[in-house]
Amino acid sequence: MIRHARPADHAAIRAVNLAAFSGPAEADLVERLRADGDAVFEMAAEEDGEIVGHILFSRLWADSVNLYLALAPMAVVPDRQHKGLGSALVQAGLEFCKECGAHGVAVLGHPDYYPRFGFSAQAAGVIASPYAGSPAFMALALEDGAFEAPLTLAYPDAFNGL
Repeated sequence: MIRHARPADHAAIRAVNLAAFSGPAEADLVERLRADGDAVFEMAAEEDGEIVGHILFSRLWADSVNLYLALAPMAVVPDRQHKGLGSALVQAGLEFCKECGAHGVAVLGHPDYYPRFGFSAQAAGVIASPYAGSPAFMALALEDGAFEAPLTLAYPDAFNGL
């Protein structure tokens, strides 16, 4: 079951991120985005009453009146990876981004994973950002024209520690 995360899930979400990544950077990022008020929404994957996956979307500041979001991080506990749970989290998250009125989403992620959802480095090519030019920096337009003109996107301060 994929649902919106609740404050009571925070400790379990931290444990998921610690288990999924090689260090605490992503778990710390989640906590800092929350503390700074930059997390727009989070979703959790729950199985048998246990949180086994998590995704967070945070605000991006744009030189545009449109809403842009950053997907980061997305984590699944190791014994549930490669079973479609991460894909389900991304798809559910992107659907909610559309409902929120987001114009587009950016991600700094695995270049072989995120293109299956429509993300591309080519779309991110018009974005001025600290991550510009990296093959891991990708974007997905949720509305027409989201990434057709040069655009500056500023990430929340929490990303500076990565």
